[in-house]
Amino acid sequence: MVLEGWEVKAIREGRAQIKESHVIIRNGEIYLLNSHISPLLSASTHVKPDPTRTRKLLLKGPEINRLIGKVEQRGYSLVPLDFHYKNGRVKCEIALAKGKKQHDKRDTLKDKDWDRERDRLMKTNRLN
Repeated sequence: MVLEGWEVKAIREGRAQIKESHVIIRNGEIYLLNSHISPLLSASTHVKPDPTRTRKLLLKGPEINRLIGKVEQRGYSLVPLDFHYKNGRVKCEIALAKGKKQHDKRDTLKDKDWDRERDRLMKTNRLN
């Protein structure tokens, strides 16, 4: 991953968040969007930190081609999982994910509603 110095220090301090982030492919290169790295208070005065800037992910050519093929042909999405260190470098672990179908979403909502209703019924029975 291509980072600036303050970003590496902030990630080491645990000030990175990938909750709302996603990975895109643009011009045969892979980028991480919307990951938030909070700048440290002790950051240099001449640096203007941008916490949510687009960051380029460094991958080998065959890896990029394989990912491009799966994303474009099979409808997968690239999702960042976590940041970690390996040999003094910050790595971003990404995964291929496939979205749910509409009927799967309805089944999940139905199960959540039933669990909520069941918990409410069990709670009222305990109180009586």
